[in-house]
Amino acid sequence: MTAGDGGRAPLPRGARLGVDVGSVRVGLAASDPDGLVATPVETLARDTKPGAAVPADVARIAVEVEERGAQVVYVGLPRHLSGGEGAAAQGARAYAGLVARVVAPVPVHLVDERMTTVSAHQALHASGRAGRKHRSVVDQAAAVIILQSALDAERGAGARAGEPADPTGDHRP
Repeated sequence: MTAGDGGRAPLPRGARLGVDVGSVRVGLAASDPDGLVATPVETLARDTKPGAAVPADVARIAVEVEERGAQVVYVGLPRHLSGGEGAAAQGARAYAGLVARVVAPVPVHLVDERMTTVSAHQALHASGRAGRKHRSVVDQAAAVIILQSALDAERGAGARAGEPADPTGDHRP
């Protein structure tokens, strides 16, 4: 700590993961160990088969957390433009809670992701990628936007972005 940092301890060095949760696919992004730049990792098929103790997509996220030595996982919270929450937000809260249980003690935080999918589609279109080809990478691009926003917020605040996910299953906002 220095006089210029307001007495805050620096965040631990290590990668961060960003997750864009959809009903069919999950986008995954990761940062460098210094938490400066978010890059796409992969798009996972959402495992909705009943009976698995840990769905395959969540297990894959846990592998990434371990392999990268991730210090935090940021899951996008799709709020309405008004700031309210609907079914998609409740689904993201439930998903983040499950991820939190599986990757504990690594913290999982929910971060506002309003407009990330729209921004991802716009960025892909601007890069020359045809609309029908967006589907395979739009979730990764949205995860990159979610993670980069969280990284920027971390640097500004000197603390983790968003709100901690509730691993107990009580997903009320």
